[in-house]
Amino acid sequence: MSARPPGGRGREFPPTLKRLGQHFLADRRVLERIADALELTGAETVVEIGPGRGALTDLLAERAGRLVAVELDRALAQLLRERYAGRPNVEIVERDVLTAPLAELAGDDFVLAGNVPYYITTPIIFHALERPRPRRAVYLVQKEVAERAVAPPGSKTYGALSVNLQSVAKVESLLHVPPGAFRPPPKVDSAVVRVTPREDPVVAPEEERGFRTFVQGAFGLRRKQLQRVLRTLLSLDAEGAERVLASAGVAPDARPETLSAEQFAAVFRASRGS
Repeated sequence: MSARPPGGRGREFPPTLKRLGQHFLADRRVLERIADALELTGAETVVEIGPGRGALTDLLAERAGRLVAVELDRALAQLLRERYAGRPNVEIVERDVLTAPLAELAGDDFVLAGNVPYYITTPIIFHALERPRPRRAVYLVQKEVAERAVAPPGSKTYGALSVNLQSVAKVESLLHVPPGAFRPPPKVDSAVVRVTPREDPVVAPEEERGFRTFVQGAFGLRRKQLQRVLRTLLSLDAEGAERVLASAGVAPDARPETLSAEQFAAVFRASRGS
């Protein structure tokens, strides 16, 4: 039997599109936890990424002052426009979220929620961290991504994503979500994470792009010692690399996976003066 949307006047949901990585969250308990994690007061503007069939949208429409839902699937966007036609606080935007300037859609002060496609999770998270940033963001992501996002220095899952996120935001893993919570179920476990911009980011706005590139390059050489990493990335000789690391207070034999976001920032700044 085909699923039908609430209030859909007999219409069936459009087919699931594998090319868009569609897995629709259907577990009411998890949906409530995501909505709760946004800590809404009723006055906020909320951007929802990938509203899909509208399960989370229903909750957010009741709790938000204004809701902007960005959906790429044309058929789903049309269904959602019909469904919320009588709700003046809900706007459905049919668009690829990666090309959407979120602050232009929502205004400078907003929060964000999304069940993001797993194949473009990281680009979406960093797109949403472009300034002005959401006050907080709650994502449903692949469990592996959540583990990497919150990993501490020295752990097996610590990497470029960990450093680049933790340099500008506080990241919390809130809830494990099994495949059975979705329709259709994915082949992997998922998790809910909350990303809150830091009041004390370790890099300045003008440094962020270069810092991310530097961190990604360093973790591409994660088995190398920092002296060798800097020599490779920055075309320095051994003396120059040691001078940069001494200025940053980092041992030349340290490896990328042992450095905190703050230490990476110190090395990055020292390298720019080399």
